[in-house]
Amino acid sequence: QVQLVESGGGLVQPGGSLRLSCAASGTIFSIDTMGWYRQAPGKQRELVATITSGGRTNYADSVKGRFTISRDGTKNTVYLQIDSLKPEDTAVYYCVANIRRWGLEADYWGQGTQVTVSS
Repeated sequence: QVQLVESGGGLVQPGGSLRLSCAASGTIFSIDTMGWYRQAPGKQRELVATITSGGRTNYADSVKGRFTISRDGTKNTVYLQIDSLKPEDTAVYYCVANIRRWGLEADYWGQGTQVTVSS
């Protein structure tokens, strides 16, 4: 059994910052890529950022320069530092991890954490 638990969402004013965390737990042999997606009301889920086990990062153009993804391999945790928040960043943020266990590899998703940017 694998579980991804996100935390750190909330209500923040435009221009503010948040730090999202996502911890993976359970029987895990290794984790390759970890990442964040988001889904705004009435829109499709979209990629925000990813980070490989080697630390290579990838960002959506809309968040470059404002969002920073990082991970702690010792804690099986991925973080998303969000700065200069805009109302259009309002969405449910989901983490995803590509996890290998018992010889099989699969993507596991968290339950999502709400980020609301409003004055």
